[in-house]
Amino acid sequence: MKAATKVIRTDKWKLNPTPDQKLLFGETVKVYRRACRYLVGIIYTHWSELGCLTADQLTPAVERLMHETAKRPNIKYPQFNQAFYKFPSYYRRAAIRQSRRFANAFAAGQVSSFVTRYREWQAGTRKRRSDSPPRLNADTGCYPALYKGQCYKLHGFNQVDIKVFNGLDWVWTTVQITGLRERHQIASNKILSPSLIFNERVCHLSVPFSCKPEKRKPEANVTAVDLGINTTATISVVTHSGTVIHRKFIHPGRDIDRRDKRLKSVSMRASKTMGKGGKLHKGFCSKTYQKCRRINHQIGHIVSKRIVQIAEEFNSEAIVFESLKGWKPKGGRKRSNLRQRFHGWLKAKIRDFTEMKWVELGGKVIEVVAAYTSKLAYDGSGKVKRDSKNYALATFSSGKRFNAVRVAWPTANLNGAYNIGARGVFKLTNRNGSGGRSSKSPGRSPRSWACLCECDSLVRNLPP
Repeated sequence: MKAATKVIRTDKWKLNPTPDQKLLFGETVKVYRRACRYLVGIIYTHWSELGCLTADQLTPAVERLMHETAKRPNIKYPQFNQAFYKFPSYYRRAAIRQSRRFANAFAAGQVSSFVTRYREWQAGTRKRRSDSPPRLNADTGCYPALYKGQCYKLHGFNQVDIKVFNGLDWVWTTVQITGLRERHQIASNKILSPSLIFNERVCHLSVPFSCKPEKRKPEANVTAVDLGINTTATISVVTHSGTVIHRKFIHPGRDIDRRDKRLKSVSMRASKTMGKGGKLHKGFCSKTYQKCRRINHQIGHIVSKRIVQIAEEFNSEAIVFESLKGWKPKGGRKRSNLRQRFHGWLKAKIRDFTEMKWVELGGKVIEVVAAYTSKLAYDGSGKVKRDSKNYALATFSSGKRFNAVRVAWPTANLNGAYNIGARGVFKLTNRNGSGGRSSKSPGRSPRSWACLCECDSLVRNLPP
């Protein structure tokens, strides 16, 4: 299997500062943001010369304009050293170079983004012709990046020394680390420069890791996932020969009920506010919607974590999802409960979270054609008839009816998971890239509509 590339993941290390340390952190963030605003003005003024430089060339070029040294006594902007006395050099360099283009600093990124957006506005690339031009905003919520040895020092993983500003000088303070994850325990992960995140609500270190997954030797199976609204995720592990070796239903009903209960309260409050007519003010029930978004975020992480655990347990070659990009619901009347359930379907969130977790372990996520995964019976007997009142019930051509939620039998959701697994196997083992082409035989379904019963023959007929 091809070696995995490096990925960047960020952990949150919770800190437990004392009241005095909170004052020091607040002062440090405040003076760092002041320095960033000052540097934004300098870089924008000289952007015609600085814009073409690389990240390594940019920092010394800006320092030649504003940082006085023994070998460089005459500079153009001496006010910086006067306003920011004894400002640490690593904090200054972090403030200069952050953006997508200039890795790890702030001011140059703000200027580069503004210049690009302003040129697009001048060229007429706008949503409306009357749109106002973009503005250079130097007053943004940035946080200081900490460089190892100069700005922070770790004492194991229980304490950390951070260089802070006390109003007169830069001093070291020791803070307790109270919350960690597990990425620092992996030997192949490399800790990059963290950022000190401090405001009225939170205090933690945002610690990025450069993760280099080990080369995997997977088994000949895939983990197929069928996402739905009746059951959040139905999982089946399918081998290349078409044998189902595991199946699992994941449905965090308690969290879903908490979310739906809050959303239901919004409609009740809206009816009481508007009465028979009227309009709702901007930001109506915004706190409730924020809470529901956080619940959805938690549901996505719970489900994706369980999917990855199953794939890791069976050492799967890949995790297979349906390709639901651009999908829009056709059922349900406007403002109906069914339409609301479709609106709250976390298909994209679960898929994205799963890919983030699985790629970090060296795996890969693939997508297959979603057409007829649940409609075609896995055993090749034809189309499955879904119950109009209870969509979890399905009837095979043999006349048997099963409930895909209460009984672990291959219907509805499980039937779809089986077919998704079969298509994933075909996509992995297919060597000529014909997974999306139609079958050459007249009267047959396209090859991308493969069912579980065809899995063994598809693999057996492939050229060696």
